Amino acid sequence: MDVRNQMLSDLLGRDPNFSLGQKFYTDPDFYKLDLEHIWYREWVFVGHDCELPKAGSYITVQIGDYPVIVVRDSQGGIRAFHNTCRHRGSRICTAEKGTAARLVCPYHQWTYDLDGKLLFARQVGPDFKPADFGLKTVHCETVAGYIYICVADEAPDFNAFRATVEPYLAPHQIKDAKIAFESTIIEKGNWKLVWENNRECYHCAANHPELCRTYPEAPSATGVQGMMEDEETNQLWKRCEDTGLPAKFNMSENGQYRIARIPLLRDADSYTMSGKPAVAKSLSTEVRASKIGAMLLFNYPSTWNHVMIDHAISFRVLPISAEETMVTTKWMVNKDAVEGVDYNLDELTHVWIETNDQDRRIVEENARGIRSPAYQPGPYSVEHEGGVMQFIEWYANFITPRLQGEVAKLSRVA
Repeated sequence: MDVRNQMLSDLLGRDPNFSLGQKFYTDPDFYKLDLEHIWYREWVFVGHDCELPKAGSYITVQIGDYPVIVVRDSQGGIRAFHNTCRHRGSRICTAEKGTAARLVCPYHQWTYDLDGKLLFARQVGPDFKPADFGLKTVHCETVAGYIYICVADEAPDFNAFRATVEPYLAPHQIKDAKIAFESTIIEKGNWKLVWENNRECYHCAANHPELCRTYPEAPSATGVQGMMEDEETNQLWKRCEDTGLPAKFNMSENGQYRIARIPLLRDADSYTMSGKPAVAKSLSTEVRASKIGAMLLFNYPSTWNHVMIDHAISFRVLPISAEETMVTTKWMVNKDAVEGVDYNLDELTHVWIETNDQDRRIVEENARGIRSPAYQPGPYSVEHEGGVMQFIEWYANFITPRLQGEVAKLSRVA
């Protein structure tokens, strides 16, 4: 049986109440199928508009085997290109971020404009046509300060996602915020283990003392069950929506993304040890309400997010190998907030730096155990791990028809 049919057989025969088989978390060939059928075909969150403050500002990102440049062009738009020179394929931008008037390949100095056009190629002969050798474009969309790319030739429709999340995100002015701090960690575990750990708080009380000061352990916060019936949550939704701030639970029909506001514990405003705001200036001048809790946005396969009154945190998940995952966290504050005056960096970042490191250790111990020949799938806690079950259901529902050769509805958006 070839690897595609083996994965398909395992998915069709799986018990939805149990974790996945070992190969889904360890096997390089299963990982390649994940890349081919999910990461190379879906919209992937890569960064924020505010990271590209002027023409020529760029960030680079690696999606599996695809290096990509995301750049602000001379007209103020945000574009994405394959980060591979049209000469002999060298990466053009090697730094994680920077600013350049032109995109110049360091190998032979082929030079591209910010719109991808080839401007200069040295000594290539009279018959050479520069117009035939511009950078290859990558689908790129922005919504309320979030940048997404898709490396597929044709990308899934982005409009439904935009229509759902933009009303929730836009009031927080993340598009005009600034990055106060960012960190990147490598977790030695499969990307699905990173997500599974994120999608439940069954583990929180025993592992996250800092986070548990403000973040509720209730399954309704991390999962998909119970939120609509929770009285405190409904009170928060009413209070926010009475001020024009969208708050209610909203999940896509296929389960790929969901957004909602949740109350924080002990009347907290922010993820700090005291529960008080970490930043004196509110994140947004548009949000007038107080005690708005935290807005949670999850979007498989690449990001989860928390937005509070004083700051926002984005998490980006990128697979590196079958057993390695990069997690990048960015803390965003009001663009006019001054470090040391309006906020203390340690107070702002402490809870999630500690929580991320704790989660890294959890994922890595989980991965070590799964490598054992003795591992076999175990049952989920229906009460506490509904979010994990929903994630695995999404994963199975997305990849199964693709393994079977079915074509999803696509639209050209380049």
